[in-house]
Amino acid sequence: MSERYSASEMMTVTASRALTNGQSCFVGIGLPSEAANLARLTHAPDVVLIYESGTLETKPDVLPLSIGDGELCETALTTVSVPEMFRYWVQGGKIDVGFLGAAQIDKYANLNTTLIGDYTDPKVRLPGGGGAPEMATATGEIFITLKQSKRTFVEAVDFVTTVGFGRDGTARDGVPNIGKGPTRVITDLCVMQPDPTTKELTVTSLHPGVTRADVIEATGWDIAFADDVSETAEPDDQELTVLRELKTRTEKHHAES
Repeated sequence: MSERYSASEMMTVTASRALTNGQSCFVGIGLPSEAANLARLTHAPDVVLIYESGTLETKPDVLPLSIGDGELCETALTTVSVPEMFRYWVQGGKIDVGFLGAAQIDKYANLNTTLIGDYTDPKVRLPGGGGAPEMATATGEIFITLKQSKRTFVEAVDFVTTVGFGRDGTARDGVPNIGKGPTRVITDLCVMQPDPTTKELTVTSLHPGVTRADVIEATGWDIAFADDVSETAEPDDQELTVLRELKTRTEKHHAES
């Protein structure tokens, strides 16, 4: 990786570029929020950021700790009730993109945020789905961003909290009134997209300095590569400056809170 930026910065900038100006985006907390707000502060000033707590057209100055962070409501155009958010905005098909993270993802882009291990005797209990299952079925498409390792990228998730393409890649076949599902996965190593036929995640772009061997080593299944794998564009100076300033403000704000 370049001395100009870290692998995490490469991931966040690449994820932010997935959003286009004017889109409506339902934002998950953590890495998705970081990427979505970077997009808003750089190339997509008119992107409409929506959080699960009911905040519409949110423009936080610092990254929220949770969907209940007051920064979201204080900087939103308006705030609606959670039932209205899901029934009218999400299920009504008014949101272009859902931006999600996860604890586990598998080769068919199913996400797990429920537990690690056996359901009846789990090793770890996780926060659960929140609004992610609804986002995955009712928004136009889903972007996923998370750091890549064999612990996170597994052959089959321990629990399907949020459906990608199901256990065999066919969960969305013939289902009416459902979004496209995951259309890209952005990690600190590469960009993946579902194969048009099998729906298995396939590497379409490698970040600068990353090799195929690096990706294989960090993936818990026999990862496929597209016939024409490109190199991801590097972050520019403006993107890095805005991202670093955002994270510095966030750290300072939450340290003082």
